[in-house]
Amino acid sequence: MAWRDRLDLVRGHELTLGTLFERLERVHGDAPLVEEDGEDGLRLSYAEAAELTARWAGAIQAKITPGDRVVIAAPNGYALVLLCAAASRAGGVAVPVNPKMRDEEVDHVVADSEAAIVVRDTAELDGGAAIEAVHAEPDDVAALFYTSGTTGKPKGAQLTHRALVGQAGRGVLFPARLRRDEAVTGMPVAHIAGFSMLVQAAALGVPVYLLRKFRPDTALDAIEQRKATVFIGVPAMYRMMAEAGAETRDLSSIRLWASGADAMPFELAKKFQRLGASATLPFIGKSVGEAMFVDGYGMVELGGGVALKVLPPLLPVSGAVAIPLPGFKMKVVDDEGRPVAGGTVGELVVKGPGVMRGYHGKRGATDEALTADGWMRTGDLARRRHLGLVELAGRKKDVIKHGGYSVFAVEVEAALGMHPAVAEAAVVGLPDERKGEVPVAAVILREGHTLTEAGLVAWADERLSDYKVPRRVLFVSELPRTGTDKVQKAELKKQFTADGAT
Repeated sequence: MAWRDRLDLVRGHELTLGTLFERLERVHGDAPLVEEDGEDGLRLSYAEAAELTARWAGAIQAKITPGDRVVIAAPNGYALVLLCAAASRAGGVAVPVNPKMRDEEVDHVVADSEAAIVVRDTAELDGGAAIEAVHAEPDDVAALFYTSGTTGKPKGAQLTHRALVGQAGRGVLFPARLRRDEAVTGMPVAHIAGFSMLVQAAALGVPVYLLRKFRPDTALDAIEQRKATVFIGVPAMYRMMAEAGAETRDLSSIRLWASGADAMPFELAKKFQRLGASATLPFIGKSVGEAMFVDGYGMVELGGGVALKVLPPLLPVSGAVAIPLPGFKMKVVDDEGRPVAGGTVGELVVKGPGVMRGYHGKRGATDEALTADGWMRTGDLARRRHLGLVELAGRKKDVIKHGGYSVFAVEVEAALGMHPAVAEAAVVGLPDERKGEVPVAAVILREGHTLTEAGLVAWADERLSDYKVPRRVLFVSELPRTGTDKVQKAELKKQFTADGAT
């Protein structure tokens, strides 16, 4: 019966966010779904999650009319996923917000989405009677996920049921539970990367230990004590774990490290590969101490991940080459939308089932982001390689125009990050009367290390062309970040101006 339900999910075209957990219950039953950290954390099976979703949906339905937006402003945790499913089941459109957002940012989301209600705590929904899901088509809008606002006010990307859960049906074919997998993660659930990761894990049957508030020592403890086989986090989490002494811990149970939501430094990924599970080479029988590292590429407007950058054990792969996921197409184009020659840098555009319908209430921004035939302009730079693969080169807005040359911030950041005293570096361009722009860097030093501006500039000069070397270095204790730990480069430029480094 379970296999029939699995195949029904794979074949069916009616899977929606509102029916997701009831249909997964048929496959996984009372198997464990999630355990949260702390004594007050949720511990749910698939059956319990389906029941909660149906009851919360009943309480929400009493407060809305079909199509109303429902802002989910609950604390970080698995309840956020279930609340989104409940809002959808009730006929509403879920609007999750990151708990790290400031009050004024939440107010913007509530106003911009024209929300009917705001749910801040599951206690508000106690006493709801379970309901059947309101009918929805896979291509109906299921949720508004707001962008991180690194370059302006957050915009609500309209994502369909197909975009959010369409890939989950395929996942049920792979009963990862048989391999006794368990994932540990501290990803923010309201972010599209964290949300889609939890949906995929649920479909696969992989129980998740969820850190509601990420702390590097707690994450390392969880991996060691639970013998977890998978860890999923953003690059900032990996940096923090490295600083917290990851190399002194027993992380040999990890077969797969995964990252998303921001660019993962290659050397940091390789470090964690070496800390993971040993694998036995086929035919040779030799044991090697490297796990797999997968760096997902995606964005809110694409419904989450659309490509994977894979670092297989022992292979000399840079990790920059992205492999499109099934159903997605990627191409590299010039400013006129024409495909560029192989090896030439252009803008990456993507087409597939996850691409947003548009930005809520923003026709102009939608027309700028989407082509008439459905390609999403990502704003990311890439080079076209063989077999439909692309090599990512950085953000289009992160290109510094210096005296006629293009300086890719990500390349400079990678070079600075290789210095043993540097924990993290962020590079931006500042106006210059002669050269147009000059690269400057903000740097966080590793604990217990010292470094001078001249010393770091000299290091960069040995590894980069002259025009790429930062003209100023500002040492800081922290970088301005969004709720998903991306660096806010517009704010960073203001720091340089305030410091007089122009």
